[in-house]
Amino acid sequence: MQMLDASAADFAENFDRVVNARRESADNVSRDVADILSRIRARGDEALADLTMKLDGHHFSSDEDWRVPAWRCERAYEELDGELRDALDLAAARIRSYHEAQKPGPRDYTDDIGMRLGHRWTPVDAAGVYVPGGRAAYPSSLLMNAIPARVAGVERLVAVTPTPKGEMNPLVLAAAHIAGIDEIWRVGGAQAIGALAYGTQRIAPVDVITGPGNAWVAEAKRQVFGTVGIDMIAGPSEILVIADDKNDPAWIAADLLSQAEHDPSSQSILITDSADFAAQVEDQVDVQAAMLATGKTARAAWDAHGAIITVASLDDAIPLANRLAAEHVELAVDDPEALFAKLRHAGSVFLGRMVPEAVGDYVAGPNHVLPTGRRARFASGLSVLDFMKRTSFIEAGPDALAAVGPAAIALAEAEGLPAHAQSIRLRLK
Repeated sequence: MQMLDASAADFAENFDRVVNARRESADNVSRDVADILSRIRARGDEALADLTMKLDGHHFSSDEDWRVPAWRCERAYEELDGELRDALDLAAARIRSYHEAQKPGPRDYTDDIGMRLGHRWTPVDAAGVYVPGGRAAYPSSLLMNAIPARVAGVERLVAVTPTPKGEMNPLVLAAAHIAGIDEIWRVGGAQAIGALAYGTQRIAPVDVITGPGNAWVAEAKRQVFGTVGIDMIAGPSEILVIADDKNDPAWIAADLLSQAEHDPSSQSILITDSADFAAQVEDQVDVQAAMLATGKTARAAWDAHGAIITVASLDDAIPLANRLAAEHVELAVDDPEALFAKLRHAGSVFLGRMVPEAVGDYVAGPNHVLPTGRRARFASGLSVLDFMKRTSFIEAGPDALAAVGPAAIALAEAEGLPAHAQSIRLRLK
């Protein structure tokens, strides 16, 4: 963990290293994924079965070994502990409500020359959701990916999830039932992304692939982009907390560890205007990490990528935050709105002392699939729009064409495209 003082002479150099630290996949991952995708394209189900047996220890001996039937998802939902079932239902309802408000509307108008212009939105036909599988499965991720697709109007919704040694997580199956998944295939890794993108004998291709995964999954999504749409290239999770010394240091330490426990490559950063508070948080991280079941992972991430930065004023934290462009930003201060107004780059922002990032992961409503690796500079979190596309339209009568046609002819001729010009000129005559 790095302890940085913004007033130190070498701060700019050290902060640059924090901003630019590489925490994502290496070149060998790219080569491995390219080989896997090539095998899926060439051999389809045969390659998918070979890779699933080799990497997950799962053998396909029957149709149910390939695909989870709907009744198993419904049974998993019905057999859930009541408290867990209610929690999933609450999360799904809040996610659905939030994303319903994101649906865009059409535009249709006639301008001052009489030309009709506008656009309409339509959903993609099919979407694929990648769900990490096995014992460390995340039903919340399935809800966050599948529900916006359903709200968008996607007709065919497909999930892929690895089942190491045949094990399936009942929470994931229950979440699939709640979200209304049409197909669940028991495959994972880069090979599952290839199957969704290119199709196999059993699995029909989709138009958009979303969902989190490991470095191989992320790289596979990068390589199939263009054949299909994707949500984003997701890297290791990250959190930035901007906090003053009026906070309970135990709360802030817990927030930092909530992302560190995801992966040894995760990044947790605290910016504060109090050196004493910084030391208290550091002590609390040590205490709490030692008590966590995920402590080994959290400790590795904190030691390798964590940072505490002290600044003279909390206003000085904002330029640093904008450079970091973090996935999650907590503003645990008296007046979070004042800092929020100046914060330009963040995946999701948590305002005030009483809203830890973990609430956003599960039940707040906004999507938890967010840009990482400084991509919040140009990217947004997953939304209904990721499953829709906009089509523009134009309608013109003789008078409207006459008003703009000569200008279009002049531009076409200037670009050396005479057929373009002629297609307009003939109509003007």
